[in-house]
Amino acid sequence: MPFNLNAYLGIQPDALRVFSQRATVLAANLANADTPGYKARDINFRAALAAADPNSGSGGASGTAGSNGVQMVTTNPLDVTASATAPGTLSTTQFLRYRIPLAPSLDGNTVSSQMEEAKFAQNTVRYQAALSFLEQRFRDLSTAITGQ
Repeated sequence: MPFNLNAYLGIQPDALRVFSQRATVLAANLANADTPGYKARDINFRAALAAADPNSGSGGASGTAGSNGVQMVTTNPLDVTASATAPGTLSTTQFLRYRIPLAPSLDGNTVSSQMEEAKFAQNTVRYQAALSFLEQRFRDLSTAITGQ
């Protein structure tokens, strides 16, 4: 009986990728807190995770078809691959959104350092929770394999 590791792990690996990319976006916001005209951004987590989930009906990030249904094909083994990201990776650039500021500054910067720090801390806790969940799944799998 074949074992599907992706089904066993569920959405957690994709969630880790989204959390990681979100941490990068939030860190960029914090780094540009004093940059005039900088607009704070964030990832629409639900949409990114739904796109990664093959059961959501949206096709997922692992498919080779583009958003319009056209499939890229290479004709020579030396051709550059059709996608900019490696197969199985999740690109969240299409889910980046500008954050609506609570109190915009006079210089046009929409970053609130306190809000960004809170969101960064929240994202870190969720990343750690997903990592702990995956660790437990691998521990359970190891126990099942070794019988101990």
